[in-house]
Amino acid sequence: MKMVMIAYNEAVDEEVMEGLEGCGLANYTKVMGVFGKGTTSGTHLGNDIWPGRNNLLFVACGDEAEGRLLCCVRELRRQYGAEGVKCFSWALGEAT
Repeated sequence: MKMVMIAYNEAVDEEVMEGLEGCGLANYTKVMGVFGKGTTSGTHLGNDIWPGRNNLLFVACGDEAEGRLLCCVRELRRQYGAEGVKCFSWALGEAT
């Protein structure tokens, strides 16, 4: 099992959710309205100086689904790179 975390600009939320569905993944945890700073996407603090916010999407999945999801995120980065879409994955231990 893997945990995939996608951090992305809230402006592309619909596109990220469509990508998740397109990968055949229905289960996730979404954290909306988080703040952050990225090398290519800039600073998002939700205020007048640094407008915008990010969302985080956590998806626990098998290795094959992880591969499909990473491919989807690469395509989103190609399309919306300036908006900020970043993906991280790591191995999960036992889940109960």
